[in-house]
Amino acid sequence: MSARDLIATPGQTVGPFFHDALPFPGDNELVAPGRADAIRLHGRVLDGAGAPVPDALIELWQADADGRVPREPGSLRRDGFTFTGWGRAATDDAGDYAFSTVHPGPVVAGSAPFFALTVFARGLPNRLFTRAYLPADDAARSADPLLSAVEEARRTTLVAVPDAHGFRFDIRLQGEGETVFLTYPRH
Repeated sequence: MSARDLIATPGQTVGPFFHDALPFPGDNELVAPGRADAIRLHGRVLDGAGAPVPDALIELWQADADGRVPREPGSLRRDGFTFTGWGRAATDDAGDYAFSTVHPGPVVAGSAPFFALTVFARGLPNRLFTRAYLPADDAARSADPLLSAVEEARRTTLVAVPDAHGFRFDIRLQGEGETVFLTYPRH
């Protein structure tokens, strides 16, 4: 048997104990909130009944404004000017989370820019993966291979909505309006 034939065993429930060890100062500020090009991505994590999940943790990965995937170290010790493209935000008692970041550029010309998100929460045997697309470019979203593969009625669960505070992206873990979650080969 080769290593390629092995599959992962089921994970254990991840929390809510991770709030004691994983958050760090500035974890949700990929850029300073007052920076000229800063945007806010925020929302709520909701369970199947629509109740807030007060102890979830969201991780975000993204390209920079030019569509370049950053490779700089330093996410855990922010220096105030290096954009690393990664952040982490814990939900509060109302299930709310927020990131201060920049508008991601398309990684491939003509593709839709997006935030890659990972959700950790109590009761989940493993983390969940999803994407938050920005609403500005309908043509790019229509041509996006991943988004195009999603049933049309469910695509809206992957698109952030502009509001007075930036872009709102609620994450429903199950039930009506459940966010589309992704799986990766060999994950």
